[in-house]
Amino acid sequence: MKMKKLPVAIIFVMLSSVVWSAGLEPNELSGVIEPLIVAHRGACREAPENTIPAFMMAWHQQADAIEGDFRLTSDGHIVCIHDANTKKVATANLVIENSTLKQLRQLDVGSHFSTDYKGTVIPTIAEVFATVPKKKKIYIEIKCGTEIIGKLLEEIKKSGLKPEQIVVISFDKQVVQELKAKSPKLKAMLLVSFKRNKLGMVTPSRKLVMENLAKTKADGLSSGKDHISKSFIEKVMKNGYEYHVWTVDDIKTAKRFKEWGAKSITTNVPGYMKKSLFGKTPPPVAKN
Repeated sequence: MKMKKLPVAIIFVMLSSVVWSAGLEPNELSGVIEPLIVAHRGACREAPENTIPAFMMAWHQQADAIEGDFRLTSDGHIVCIHDANTKKVATANLVIENSTLKQLRQLDVGSHFSTDYKGTVIPTIAEVFATVPKKKKIYIEIKCGTEIIGKLLEEIKKSGLKPEQIVVISFDKQVVQELKAKSPKLKAMLLVSFKRNKLGMVTPSRKLVMENLAKTKADGLSSGKDHISKSFIEKVMKNGYEYHVWTVDDIKTAKRFKEWGAKSITTNVPGYMKKSLFGKTPPPVAKN
């Protein structure tokens, strides 16, 4: 059911009610069949990415986890936004690291998606944490550098979430390495995007990836869906690492990575993926 012609506040309340009272919470991690379905920036095909409405929509669609992008503001707050500036999601263009939380919160980051989401603001990490149901997960992608780690660990501690509910992911090897050094109990995955160069070679090399996993003490590898083979995934897992994949929106590719042993599949369409892979249909949204 599409959430059309409803104010954001009403959508938030309705979806909150569904998540906490309509049977989504009992989806315990111990009973979830892998791969976990991770909502990429929330249910971002149906609500503005990296916002509370998108994350609540993902929970309604029975996602096992949400994935969000996080950056540090100039005054030391962690906010959920993908780009280094707000150009893509707001009319004003502010650079995140040079802006205060107050300045960023004055922006409307919903109207660019739909007038139904007018007034949606950039959420703090604490607000995103607050949406996570008991025994579901959040994948935290760090989009800046190691300067965020101290504040991140503080926010995680205050959130009340258990360590097993949290997965930190980053393309930055130093971020993964420092996080594991400071909080070894938290899971951290090294993100890698494989690309084919003009000579037809796939980079980075498999050897380099394995070396970086060992150096950073990452718990696993999370890669894009392209230019990766079953044999390499098997090698990753045989060496004691987890394997995760992103961003998969078609069922054929999802089934292939499921067969190859991926522990999670990140997708823009969590509801469709849950239904297609596992026959899970979300309950209807309550009407006014």
